[in-house]
Amino acid sequence: MLDYFHWYGYFQQMLKPYPTVKFEKEAAHRLQAVLAEVPFLSVVAVKQNVIDPDHRWELDLLVEVKSNGRPQKIVCEFKSNGQPRIVRAAIDQLRHYVKSLDKGAYGVVIAPYLSPAAQGLCREENIGFLDFEGNCRLVFGGVFIERAVPLKPATERREIKSIFAPKSAQILRLLLRDPKRAWKVAELAEQANVSLGHVSNVRHALIDREWASTDREGLSLIRPDALLDSWRAVYEKPPGQQLLFYTTSHGSALQQRLPNVLEEASRKGEAMLASFSAAQWLAPYARISTNYFYADEKGLSVLKERLDLSSPARGENVSVLQVEDEGLFRDSIEPAPYVRCTSPVQTYLDLYVAGERGREAAEHLREEKLQWQKK
Repeated sequence: MLDYFHWYGYFQQMLKPYPTVKFEKEAAHRLQAVLAEVPFLSVVAVKQNVIDPDHRWELDLLVEVKSNGRPQKIVCEFKSNGQPRIVRAAIDQLRHYVKSLDKGAYGVVIAPYLSPAAQGLCREENIGFLDFEGNCRLVFGGVFIERAVPLKPATERREIKSIFAPKSAQILRLLLRDPKRAWKVAELAEQANVSLGHVSNVRHALIDREWASTDREGLSLIRPDALLDSWRAVYEKPPGQQLLFYTTSHGSALQQRLPNVLEEASRKGEAMLASFSAAQWLAPYARISTNYFYADEKGLSVLKERLDLSSPARGENVSVLQVEDEGLFRDSIEPAPYVRCTSPVQTYLDLYVAGERGREAAEHLREEKLQWQKK
């Protein structure tokens, strides 16, 4: 519940409109500052909130300049949210303005921050962009200005972390199981065991980034790979207590015991194979000497007893993460009877942060099990 209120409070703050007057003045100032750096360009006029004679539209900002003595109009659309869906709408508006005002005019999108994907949209459509973080691209009348700032602002980093927080991840793992499946909000909330409000917040975040879309059937992913790449970029190992043990069982002998052990552990609590051990059942890549598990307290007790786990004084070969996030167990799969593993998505993420060998195994798993675009 507390996690939901953190989410709700954060998203409500994100939804508050940027102070309009202050934003418009700042946007106009920053654009003029960039243009002032071009020696052969002069600003003739700056007009805000320009309304056409028929009152069909209102333009946020119109800047008239001369480039090498030639007149040029720059039409600007302000957006407080610089995610792809919002920017795509701004591009459509700018096209309309240019068509109505002057076919030679140059369109520019301005926002506090424009994500890399949003910047890419502008490039594809030959639209200029500028944000308050320093990212900028203006190409018109002999002018070429392009600047890129590698760091994301704190607000964007917080929002990304919120999208992939444990409760949100329960929603994402469900969506990634079958990206083409359409989900109703209530159905998704029930299956993910989260609130309706939490699903709604995640839904808006996915749609704004154009990772998902919605229609009468519900919400479905349209760019699952982009979603997974973004998750991978910020992924951290699930919180919990890492415990190391030693067992005398090895190789095929251990593999033969696993189904019964995991079945009992799952009846009495929660336990499943994870990381490299899960990958061995999902998409074998390389043999490893350590066996990896996720478990809760009761599941851990079964593992200790049935696998004869002891102190790792002789060198550990079993790693158990006693996880805090129960949602991980809801996403488990059984590649063989009673062999319970983390899902392909969770296994991929765990492998990717497990060093160079882990990344190689992760990419092999992705190639084998997570090629949605080929369906």
